[in-house]
Amino acid sequence: MLPSGHRMRRRDDFTLAVRRGRRAGRPNVVVHLLHREGDPGAAGPPLVGFIVARTVGNAVVRNSVRRRLRHQVRAHLDRLPAGSLLVVRANPAAGKARPDELAADLESALDRLLRPASKGRR
Repeated sequence: MLPSGHRMRRRDDFTLAVRRGRRAGRPNVVVHLLHREGDPGAAGPPLVGFIVARTVGNAVVRNSVRRRLRHQVRAHLDRLPAGSLLVVRANPAAGKARPDELAADLESALDRLLRPASKGRR
């Protein structure tokens, strides 16, 4: 389970990460990451939030996907910069994805977002 100090709870944090953060999409997940350098809230731990819409499946499927994603993100918390905001959104395909596929997509998206940004791309 994800430690409670790393849970994103405020709607404003979700909105900020999705609108202003970098994004990496994969077949099962879309990951948004916002580095908050110079922001007063940047001193705390990284915050992680999850979006699992009804299109993923019924309540049982959505909760299962959310639990699997939380478990996978926990292993990557030490890679996230302090004070950053991370939002993981499950695509409809995530409801039928095997756990190893979900883990591979999440890791691939995080690897892409945590690489230094190249100068030619935005």
